Amino acid sequence: MTTRAPVLIVGSMAFDDLELPTGTFRNTVGGSATYASFAASTFTEVRTVAVVGEDFPQDVLRSLETRGVQTKAIERAAGKTFRWAGRYDADLVGRTTLDTQLNVFADFQPKIPADFGESPVILLGNIHPALQSSVLDGCASPRLVVADTMNFWIQGEPAKLGEMLKRAHVLIINDEEARELSGIHNIRKAAADIRKRGPHTLIIKRGEHGALLFDEVGIFAVPGFPLEDVVDPTGAGDSFAGGFVGYVAAHLEKNGATERTLRHAMLYGTATASFCVEGVGTAKVEPLVSSDVEARVAQIRALFDLPR
Repeated sequence: MTTRAPVLIVGSMAFDDLELPTGTFRNTVGGSATYASFAASTFTEVRTVAVVGEDFPQDVLRSLETRGVQTKAIERAAGKTFRWAGRYDADLVGRTTLDTQLNVFADFQPKIPADFGESPVILLGNIHPALQSSVLDGCASPRLVVADTMNFWIQGEPAKLGEMLKRAHVLIINDEEARELSGIHNIRKAAADIRKRGPHTLIIKRGEHGALLFDEVGIFAVPGFPLEDVVDPTGAGDSFAGGFVGYVAAHLEKNGATERTLRHAMLYGTATASFCVEGVGTAKVEPLVSSDVEARVAQIRALFDLPR
């Protein structure tokens, strides 16, 4: 039996107060590390580094542990957990941030246990780029470093972000962030510019329209899976990233982090994210099993089978 490599995930754990077309949902458990950890644990062992407050439910940590997530580096600090509040438009595409309370996350300094630092695959969630770099300082020689970022860091910390990008192998962002980071509107030209900054692979998330991968081989596109019911887009991008790195780690020893492996991982990331948006918060990604994802990957592959 092929050994499944572990994934190190560093990011936020949070409460989300959501105003959705279907209703208002307060104290919904969220955060980049939460979504990504549940998603990645569908495929392999996960090691999570994050911080929560005294108010964060222990049941969530137990649920993560049940799925093979190591939680010893999830620090419980005095104070309240990071909280985000947002209102989604009727089409669930546009959203407005209503409130952000960093709370214990404001002083977050990732502490990487020695065994976590040996992880061959790392997912750097959307945190300050200086913290992302500090995580890499605490790691030995990862075979694949996947990073996320956002407009806030692109605009506010360009130098620190630039330093981190030199150490990342894969960057996952959306098309708006790609244009912001590169200063170029054309996506192909923007991708080429960003790849010159360090990452050999750039993945651009396009919501319901799927995702694009750019690397030295060329461009690979995965369609979004057409769903009957989209309930909550929160965490879809993090679930994509978690599914992506989880698949890569599960196949790392057998196949390596090759261009082919990363392309397959795109399908699994997309399939995982499609489950996430079908429920509020982590409701659909938390109980996810690999057979569910495999079935949906088969459906996504069928979308390519066009008549000739």
